[in-house]
Amino acid sequence: MIIDTHVHTGFFVSPEKIVDMSEGVVLESIKRHNIDFAIVSNSAEEVDCLLQPIPKERQKTQEQAFLEAINFARNNMNKIGIMPWIKPASETADERLEELIKENRDIVYGIKVHPFHSDIEFDSERVEPYIELAKKYNLPVAVHTADYDKASPMRVYNMAKKYPDVNFIMVHMGLCTDNKEAIDLLGKLPNLYGDTTWVPLESTVEIVKRYGSKKLFFGSDSPIDGVDTYIMNNKGEPSLYLRYFNELEDIIGSEAYADIMYRNAMEFFGIKL
Repeated sequence: MIIDTHVHTGFFVSPEKIVDMSEGVVLESIKRHNIDFAIVSNSAEEVDCLLQPIPKERQKTQEQAFLEAINFARNNMNKIGIMPWIKPASETADERLEELIKENRDIVYGIKVHPFHSDIEFDSERVEPYIELAKKYNLPVAVHTADYDKASPMRVYNMAKKYPDVNFIMVHMGLCTDNKEAIDLLGKLPNLYGDTTWVPLESTVEIVKRYGSKKLFFGSDSPIDGVDTYIMNNKGEPSLYLRYFNELEDIIGSEAYADIMYRNAMEFFGIKL
């Protein structure tokens, strides 16, 4: 069994490419690669990959992105759960966002924050109302972390320390870094977790050696490299996830492998398959 806790819908635009992450592509991808359940965020960037503001007419509002995600999950209840993608730089944790969470709590598994694509410090005051909302509805907060100060693992640690009753997931474990800072921080707080998205197998093995297998969830960013993200990157090279599928169990054992690939997600998010 495999549960992917880090999947996207929408269109990803970079200087090099435009990636179709439509709902159909997601469904085909999880079917083709035997993914049993996916937690999806509908992308709602506020700035582009060059940190330039996206024109308002090209942006989705929080509500629009959330409603699209809700519809996707409702039409695929046995396969899709969601995390609303928030926009703390230009919007707020308003009554409408709370209303949608409350009405759809059965399919909402967390709140997604992307400090890079909002160009905002994760531990800033503008983000805190969303953390309070997560606390109120017992939702974890999944945070893009990377080699970018506003999205650093340390900022997630700061917020996790301030809000001990909220669980935080450092997705990517510090993208484009050696993961060492995120790995060290992972052991400092009980409400701090990580995922495997673009994390080399060696870093995952190190986490299991240091902390056991309960602090990590399988995630992929699929279908950011297309429908075959799980096996091939956008350069046509074998994806690092092939090592997760083909090598990880032999290295850490079947029980720890089951924890990372699906069991932790079922217990942590309350997923019932």
